[in-house]
Amino acid sequence: MVMLRKDPLITGNYYHIFNRGVNKAPIFLGEGDYSRFHKTAIHYLSKKVKYSSILTFSDTVSERNDKVQVLAYCLMPNHFHFLVKQIADNGITDYFRHLLNAYSHYINVKYKRVGPLFQGPFKSILVASDEQLLHLSRYIHLNPLVSGLVSDLEKYPLSSYLSYLGHKEDLLNDSSFIRNRFKSGDEYARFVLDQADYARELDRVKHLLADHDI
Repeated sequence: MVMLRKDPLITGNYYHIFNRGVNKAPIFLGEGDYSRFHKTAIHYLSKKVKYSSILTFSDTVSERNDKVQVLAYCLMPNHFHFLVKQIADNGITDYFRHLLNAYSHYINVKYKRVGPLFQGPFKSILVASDEQLLHLSRYIHLNPLVSGLVSDLEKYPLSSYLSYLGHKEDLLNDSSFIRNRFKSGDEYARFVLDQADYARELDRVKHLLADHDI
């Protein structure tokens, strides 16, 4: 049985990382906030962390981090999903601590709000097989469609889906590990959009989440 991880995250393993707003409230309060979160997530993949101010990033070019690898992600109005491999000890914990703290601080300053933005640090679930890895990438990318935000996933720019199709470069994620299991982006798209197959797997995939509201 797959359960929420409470033990230390193990280097070399893949994890489904997710979190939502406190009391299920939105974590993105304006259109620009999605871009800010995305830029912050890219920023903390670098070894050199530097800001020119609380609201803007330095233009300094940074080296890539070797602690985590982001394979897939999706940003939703009140939550997010990441599929991540831990490359070095404490890599996932360090990465998401910096990301969520920095983004929360940005939101609180920008909107003059106080208090926590997220419902705790983050939640993690071990991905135990290559099959789960593939289906989780599909689950993550299907979120906007299943939630009714769009009727065409290619019109949702706030996930790694378009990079999997080869339609855009995304500095946040590395799609190659999963994409190499498919002959083309079109074949991956068919895998994601195959509703009959997804329906058969949906119950099993949902068991990867302890909280089905996410």
